[in-house]
Amino acid sequence: MRLLLIEDDEILGEGLRDYLSADGHRVDWCRSLREVASYRGEPYDALLVDWQLPDGSGLDWLSARRATGDLTPALMLTARDLLSDRVRGLDSGADDYLVKPFAPEELAARLRAICRRAAGMGGARRRYGQVEVDLAARSVHLAGARVELTGREWAILEALILRAGRIVPKQDLERLVLGFDAEWASNAVEVHVAGLRRKLGRAIVETLRGLGYRIGESA
Repeated sequence: MRLLLIEDDEILGEGLRDYLSADGHRVDWCRSLREVASYRGEPYDALLVDWQLPDGSGLDWLSARRATGDLTPALMLTARDLLSDRVRGLDSGADDYLVKPFAPEELAARLRAICRRAAGMGGARRRYGQVEVDLAARSVHLAGARVELTGREWAILEALILRAGRIVPKQDLERLVLGFDAEWASNAVEVHVAGLRRKLGRAIVETLRGLGYRIGESA
């Protein structure tokens, strides 16, 4: 997943960035709301937002995004542990609320959970014909046999599954998989989609010419 982490604590921010990156995610780490502005318009799978930032309230920032119709799953990170704070955070647009200090393993599990809920998934496993995908285990099986995907093939498959029923433009897939300032070869998405189809069957990814891609409804 591509994640936006907004956290001003250097030790915590660096630790979360490194942990989540090692877990296979792409993390854009901002230490202030001013830094976040440079990522405006970038697509993300989830937001990790500290409440109290040097130049404002992360909760107010999230509430403003929700007012524009942005439904990106969001996990609030904060030392504020009063019941009234948790209620306010959830009512203001956070999908979950995690009180510091916390274990990174719990954060990762809560992150997976809010993304699954946003995608309408009750659990981590999805089946597409003979293809079974486990988002928690990051594994794929075809007719019961495990299939090894490259990192980018997995990232594209995951991005499409988390947006099931929606068309994902090619440009958004590029930015979700590689991040803010990376450059792709012009046919990179097509190459990785072709790899997925070769390993899992042509129906796993649908191409809608001129629009983008979506997870195969007929798979």
